[in-house]
Amino acid sequence: MNLLESTTIRKATIRLVPFLIVCYFFAYIDRVNVGFAALTMNHTLGLDAAAFGFGAGVFFLTYFIFEVPSNLLLERVGARKWIARIMFSWGVLSIAMAAIPSIAAATHLAATEVFYVLRMLLGAAEAGFFPGILYYLMLWFPANYRARVIGYFMAAVPFSSVLGAPASGLLMKHLDGVAGLASWQWLFVIEGGPTLVLAFLVLQYLADRPADARWLSPAERDWLTERMATERRLRVALKNYGVREALLDTRVLLLSCVCFGMAAAISGMAIFMPQIVRDFNLSLTAVGFVTAVPYLLGTIGSIWWGRRSDRLRERKEHVGLGILIAGVSLAASTFLDDPVAKMIALSVTSFGVFAALPVFWTLPAAFLSGAAAAGGFAIISALGNLGGFVGPYMMGSIKHSTGSFTGALLAISALVVVAALIVLTLPHREEAAPE
Repeated sequence: MNLLESTTIRKATIRLVPFLIVCYFFAYIDRVNVGFAALTMNHTLGLDAAAFGFGAGVFFLTYFIFEVPSNLLLERVGARKWIARIMFSWGVLSIAMAAIPSIAAATHLAATEVFYVLRMLLGAAEAGFFPGILYYLMLWFPANYRARVIGYFMAAVPFSSVLGAPASGLLMKHLDGVAGLASWQWLFVIEGGPTLVLAFLVLQYLADRPADARWLSPAERDWLTERMATERRLRVALKNYGVREALLDTRVLLLSCVCFGMAAAISGMAIFMPQIVRDFNLSLTAVGFVTAVPYLLGTIGSIWWGRRSDRLRERKEHVGLGILIAGVSLAASTFLDDPVAKMIALSVTSFGVFAALPVFWTLPAAFLSGAAAAGGFAIISALGNLGGFVGPYMMGSIKHSTGSFTGALLAISALVVVAALIVLTLPHREEAAPE
């Protein structure tokens, strides 16, 4: 690595990654804060476990429908404008969740129906954000840096729960009744509001491509622009994908199945973890801190595993092993009654799935580019995130039917193990990098 390369990559990392982490931090909090709100909201709105699971998961159905069109529009109009639009619209809808009783009274709809509708609209609004950011990072970082950079970015997922879970528990305890709002309503207002501010900052702070980055020197802009163009030419030389061809590629569809299994585990745990922990007979504050523990391990895994993958220049086994660890430990958690032992198993699950996740997204980046990459990332995320619907819905339905989370966790662990087997048997050629 020469001095120009190291300086350019360091500048790009410092400029882009922390800001995108903050954006995704609030995106993920907005997506899963419904799990904490449920501790008191379900009683107020008359939601049983099955109805809550459906409402929490239906977010991912509209997310699925709008994911690919959203990402193709991002590629056309530019990441900066489209990401800002996404963040502003989901911020408004997240805050609107606090007004469910008022909306129900004004529209004469049941509170349950309003809950479903807002979750569906929230999914439509947020569609395209995550794969859009992945596509954006692909435009800025060469292949041999990609796993660690995606790992830094995706550490925002578990880290949002490390900070968000205790904060949510404290908010739920101390804000109930303030200004006439219940604690769950304050949760949506306080955790949704910052995205409105961030939407305007995105317009001012981000540049669409390296050639537009005024904060790089001319030599740094030229080097990074040429490096990314060279890598794109190498991918196209192997096979020049169009958008339609990318969406029908066998590897894209298999990677979608893998993403489905991981999303089912991540969403199912994120939405229902507070309720699992609450069964230990803990206070709301304690639930917040205990829920944060698995995600602390997930944050460590996301960063360390991605750096290890870049150092060894190996992708497939890093993904498969991480997912397999997650599936086995999730199944093991169902046989453990001791709260400490159960939380250790769930922490290992979190470590495994979040370690695998950033490395997973280097797999499609190895053979897709341009609009095909935008579409490919979107279809993998969209089809995969149907698991985000299946996970919570499955857990809610089985919990409602059996009175226990055991069957649901076993079913999800089976999906995760199948995902690991798919990865380990998937043909994959590591992305060629220019000398």
